[in-house]
Amino acid sequence: MRVAKVRLADGSTRLCVVDSETIRLLDPSQVDTCRCLADILHSDEPAALANFLVDPRAHPIRQDEVKFLAPIDKQEVWAAGVTYKRSQVARMEESESAASHYDKVYSAPRPELFFKATRDRVSGPREPVRVRYDSHWTVPEPELALVLDPELRIVGYTIGNDMSARDIEGENPLYLPQAKVYRQCCALGPTILLADEPLSLPNIGVRMWIYRNHEEVFKGDTDLSQLNRSLTELADWLRRDNEFPHGAILLTGTGIVPPDDFSLQDNDWVVIEIDMIGRLETPVVKG
Repeated sequence: MRVAKVRLADGSTRLCVVDSETIRLLDPSQVDTCRCLADILHSDEPAALANFLVDPRAHPIRQDEVKFLAPIDKQEVWAAGVTYKRSQVARMEESESAASHYDKVYSAPRPELFFKATRDRVSGPREPVRVRYDSHWTVPEPELALVLDPELRIVGYTIGNDMSARDIEGENPLYLPQAKVYRQCCALGPTILLADEPLSLPNIGVRMWIYRNHEEVFKGDTDLSQLNRSLTELADWLRRDNEFPHGAILLTGTGIVPPDDFSLQDNDWVVIEIDMIGRLETPVVKG
């Protein structure tokens, strides 16, 4: 089952269950303790609750009649790095002085985890992601995002775009927060696939296209079997000596990296697709 947050034609924001071509609106007022998407996600049985909350008075609505919003409430967004071999190689190439660090973290017991975004820094579908004005080498990073409850259990999956200023990080690894954390540095959506059962990682493909002036300038693909760490392992490390009363969203790293001579430009269009979840499309702005 997939759930989402949408804006209707009348400007109201609603929660919904997403079918193949339509959505079914939810009525959270049927349960006193349910007011937002996180309340459903953090319940004992998210799928059962979502089914119960389907509004019997509302007819199904075509997906193209609504605007999908970022599926986030008050959660912090974190990210894992160097979890795919391709990412390890790319990070080593961008920073000669710290190449050995990226090589070591790929196989080290402790993963690389870093804070990525607050809610206000997150863009939703068809909302802009940003290239910093002081970066000349920025790329999108398409990633599976884990939706975690306050106990850091995996309750769902969505699509994330971890925008990365590779030149800033490559200049000095200590600049990582500046390369990763800024306004419109992350996109999420369009839906959350509820974690009713474990994902079959080899069967989940990840694809990304980048368009410039309506022409394709990059295309890449991978699948989740290429992850070097398990999803539960990443969530377990994030939990260590940390508290997340509102839950968290954890980006799990990227296995698709554009070539070194490629950088996003103003007005580019990024399309990320992950099987079973959907397609996240975002325009690019710079400066």
